[in-house]
Amino acid sequence: MIDVERARALTPGVRKVAHLNNAGSALPSSAVLETTIDHLRLEAEIGGYEAAADAADRLDAVYTSAARLLNCAPGEIAILDSATRAWDLAFYSIRFEQGDRILTSKAEYASNFIAYLQAAQRFGVHVEVVPNDGLGQISVDALRDLVDERVRLISLTHIPTNGGLVNPAAEVGKVAKEAGALFLLDACQSVGQLPIDVGQLGCDLLSTTGRKYLRAPRGTGLLYVRNGVLDQLEPAFLDLRAARWLSRERYEVQPGARRFESWEYGVAARLGLGAAIDEALGWGLESIRDRVYTLAARLREQLEAVPGCRVRDQGAERCGIVTFTLDGVPADEIKAGLAARSINVSVSRAPSTLLDMTERGLVEVVRASVHYYNTTDELAELCRGLPTR
Repeated sequence: MIDVERARALTPGVRKVAHLNNAGSALPSSAVLETTIDHLRLEAEIGGYEAAADAADRLDAVYTSAARLLNCAPGEIAILDSATRAWDLAFYSIRFEQGDRILTSKAEYASNFIAYLQAAQRFGVHVEVVPNDGLGQISVDALRDLVDERVRLISLTHIPTNGGLVNPAAEVGKVAKEAGALFLLDACQSVGQLPIDVGQLGCDLLSTTGRKYLRAPRGTGLLYVRNGVLDQLEPAFLDLRAARWLSRERYEVQPGARRFESWEYGVAARLGLGAAIDEALGWGLESIRDRVYTLAARLREQLEAVPGCRVRDQGAERCGIVTFTLDGVPADEIKAGLAARSINVSVSRAPSTLLDMTERGLVEVVRASVHYYNTTDELAELCRGLPTR
């Protein structure tokens, strides 16, 4: 069980806002804040290189913590500056050939789908969208019917940016393994919200961010790369961290996932990421998930009781992201009205998940995303703050 009072005491921001935009960027804890700021102060006092050297052991420990978080080896972890960078480095390292097929879902995020389209233009690959099942999530049966020896990649967003659903990633992973295809999982919204075990999920590559449910500083991200697929990948670029320069004619790529990193990075943010991961592990991911799911289910019930409010979530498993519309009221108006009451939400628009939103006839939705430090009073205040017409 989550000690909510303790969690809130360790989260300075809750004294100013009811933060229901955790799928955008969650409130950091005081430990994350202090870890990050303390290192910036140290850089100012003794110099950036010197401060990094002083923190060397703690920087190495971030890999160990991240490996515990995802249940993998530390050498399978690369630490990067965003989930987008992590995902791009994974995707663009795949050696596509003309005629290869990429299978993905209807709720795929815009940045990912744009990359698929670029690969189609550049390499002549075919991008195919797997139909949903009756619950609005990727149909595993349809996926199984679509796979053949030409499928090079199955790429899936675990929890889409809107819609509340949790795609059945483990079942997709089984299909990918049977087909001999690479499986790339965008776990941007799931890591930190629920337990993630890359072995159980069967993914070869996984990307995520620090700023969302992990509660880490912005400008942090993780990439998991299974050791067994490294020989199938070629990093899009290399520098002196990713590889060693041996002679005029030779270089040697670093072993493991760190070949995807670059030499320069924000040390303070990386230490903050480590603090955030350790804190999540301390609370327990199962406990975090249970608290988040319970709050989200309660919010859906309360929203459904508001006249003209329509909850837009789908899927067999629904997470901490709650999306809704209010008849006759633009999403931006709802967001602004709640902000005036110190309640943070966000707006998701059709271009973010174009296939999904278009098929469902949606132009925009309000997104309220809960975390374990939120309270039931904050949920009730959100519902009271909705405009009426």
